[in-house]
Amino acid sequence: MDHPLLQVKDLVTGFYSDGHYSKAVNSISFSLKSGETLGIVGESGSGKSVTSLSIMRLIASPPGKIESGQIIFQKDESTSVDLLKLGNKEMCSYRGKDIAMIFQEPMTSLNPVIKCGKQITEALRLHLKISQKQAYQRTIDLFNEVQLPRPEQIFNSYPHQLSGGQKQRVMIAMAMSCNPSVLIADEPTTALDVTVQKAILSLMKQLQQKHGMSIIFITHDLGVIAEIADNVLVMYKGNIVEEGRVEEIFKDPKHPYTKGLLACRPPLDKRLNYLPVVADFMETNGDGILIEKENTEELLSAKNIISRQQREDMHQRLYAEEPLLEIRNLKKWYPVRKGLLRKVAQHVKAVDDVNFLVYPGETLGLVGESGCGKTTLGRTILRLIEPTDGKIIYNGKDLLSLSSGEMRRLRKDIQIIFQDPYSSLNPRITVGMAILEPMRVHGMYKNDKERKQKVLELLEKVGLDKNIFIVIRMSLVAGKGNVCALHGHWR
Repeated sequence: MDHPLLQVKDLVTGFYSDGHYSKAVNSISFSLKSGETLGIVGESGSGKSVTSLSIMRLIASPPGKIESGQIIFQKDESTSVDLLKLGNKEMCSYRGKDIAMIFQEPMTSLNPVIKCGKQITEALRLHLKISQKQAYQRTIDLFNEVQLPRPEQIFNSYPHQLSGGQKQRVMIAMAMSCNPSVLIADEPTTALDVTVQKAILSLMKQLQQKHGMSIIFITHDLGVIAEIADNVLVMYKGNIVEEGRVEEIFKDPKHPYTKGLLACRPPLDKRLNYLPVVADFMETNGDGILIEKENTEELLSAKNIISRQQREDMHQRLYAEEPLLEIRNLKKWYPVRKGLLRKVAQHVKAVDDVNFLVYPGETLGLVGESGCGKTTLGRTILRLIEPTDGKIIYNGKDLLSLSSGEMRRLRKDIQIIFQDPYSSLNPRITVGMAILEPMRVHGMYKNDKERKQKVLELLEKVGLDKNIFIVIRMSLVAGKGNVCALHGHWR
């Protein structure tokens, strides 16, 4: 196919909030050929996800608005259509069948009151006009392809009964179900372990070769982009600042922002005293143009590397102290009930006899494949899920002996960043108030004036505009980064 399958021309998408208007995508243009994989990279708030949602015509209006531009979909030489000129009913015939999307947040993309299997069979029967039996078998085959365990059980499970990684794989199966011409993948492997991630990427490549499918792959992971993409777009504040073949971008980046992104990748073979960020490599000149900073070599030099002897000395001091957190024989079992009387037939051992220590100032990494119990363990430690057995000792206190009131007061000292910010934030209040509220609950600072100042400091620390306290509501967070707040836990 010589002609582009998809063309985006001068696309402008913005959002209104409390009288303010901001452009999340600012007059961008690019094309996608048949069988091509186009990678889109950039930091949170750069406009990657808003670009994909604009193509799918999923920008909620209000507060969002596709202001201008064209999105030309041309499946064959004789048929060309501007998706922005279609009515909602016409667009529905393309969405899911010809152009499908794997969403970044599976928990908010799956219907919580419909079983996972039915959500896929519904799309299959709508677009492919097949029988219920055929749709069921196709769904089971898809679940096997994306390596979901117990596919028949997953088919009859609700989204909340699955782990984050399992929900993501259900979303991938749904997007691939109708063999679309264009697959938009918005951070599709974020919640997956590396082994399944590799299998999913391999599966996407196989489907691409089999069906001539084109892929728009959005990710923060430059390693994944290097593996899967043919061409790359680099976005910054709603603009495309650099584009080209993946080999050219990685070997010879031109724009200072691209150079900063590549330089900020954490090295696997050494530990740095200071992990560089993009701002360390670029600045704005007097004309408002991004330029490369001088004297950044030291950030990547041997001076910034922690030696083996230094790490050994740090560990010796660390482990000479008393542990701050002690987990002893911790268990969380879920009963599986069967039969008319719903008797317990067996148990799913989500966490089974786990033991470890955490010392003051230590960072303990907890890794494992999706569904292995990592998230359940974290929630059990905070008693957001009550354990089946074991002990949780924090700073000399047995958390299992505390009342609900005592545990609530203690939660400001033991915090958690949740996996899914969308389901953790209240969509009815501003982001600033979501962060301020737990400070008020726990009686932190003298008054709301001091609490607001602390919120502004926190927003600045995580790289968000201070005006987000007043004008940005939850509906816009997808284009501006993620903030997560619950009982004093923020992100």
